[in-house]
Amino acid sequence: MSKLNLTLGCWNYDRTRALQDGSVQPDGIDLNYLDMPVEETFFRMVRHREFDVAEMSLSSYTVSLFKDPQRFIAIPVFPSRFFRHSCIYVSAKSNIKTPKDLIGKRIGVPEYQMTAPVWIRGILSEHYGVPVDSVTYLTGGEEEPGRHEKQKLDLPASIKVEAIPEDKTLSQMLRDGEIDAFHTARMPSTYDGVKVLRLFEDYPQVERDYYKKTRIFPIMHTVAIRRELYEANRWIAQALFKAFHESQRRTYEDLAETAALKAMLPWLNAAIEETRREMGDDYWPYGLEKNYETLSTFLRYHYEQGLSKRLLKPEELFAPETLEAFKI
Repeated sequence: MSKLNLTLGCWNYDRTRALQDGSVQPDGIDLNYLDMPVEETFFRMVRHREFDVAEMSLSSYTVSLFKDPQRFIAIPVFPSRFFRHSCIYVSAKSNIKTPKDLIGKRIGVPEYQMTAPVWIRGILSEHYGVPVDSVTYLTGGEEEPGRHEKQKLDLPASIKVEAIPEDKTLSQMLRDGEIDAFHTARMPSTYDGVKVLRLFEDYPQVERDYYKKTRIFPIMHTVAIRRELYEANRWIAQALFKAFHESQRRTYEDLAETAALKAMLPWLNAAIEETRREMGDDYWPYGLEKNYETLSTFLRYHYEQGLSKRLLKPEELFAPETLEAFKI
């Protein structure tokens, strides 16, 4: 019997490489892995649904659940996680020294609904006293003019969002002091430590302290399936979940190898040992149970920021087949 041919849009991660090279194959699926940067994958999947399965911004996916019809369903796989304290940039001209100095300022975001800014706004509000509605957000391209929100948003009147001029970029505006700060996933090209600074220059320690306090390693991306494909083949959710999990397991093994370094980092073993001491052996968990509090926090931020029409529960995000497994 022939396998189901599926196309997966996903970046080139160590944790998905076994899927890309074919050494891990999902049960019953012939997977065509398209390696693309996340901005391209997200744009093509959210706007045009070009792929059967794709890595997707957790925020974009959550926004899509409030559309009619719902076009995607996710599995609890998280290709990208990232502590985001390092991703708050400020213009030296604005003399911002502490998080509360952001209140009343003009802050750039490539898209208001991006996952990274959702986490940043939530953390600034909950842990530093910077209310989400206390600033004005400027949206547009980070390095190229003309970027727009991938999905239409219906935000509360208290949330102030404006588009930058079509011929400008947020990176340039930050350098020139036309915006005071920038929440982003990518380091802006104008970051130089002189005209453009980080709000938290000692971000590794700040992020470690955040983890020790919250036990949260922020989730950025999930994996989404076109809903009509899933409805016609409900078994593919679990097949894909198992395959992503096995690919990740092999990466854990590679990173634990001590005979020779599998990655070009001279103190990789020391970093792995430290990470395990602080975060446990499964420090990048998949599945619902181990991520319940992290997902609950994200969904609360999403709702508080006007992106969700009601407060979702984490189990509402994922195909039910992936939320439990058989036992012998």
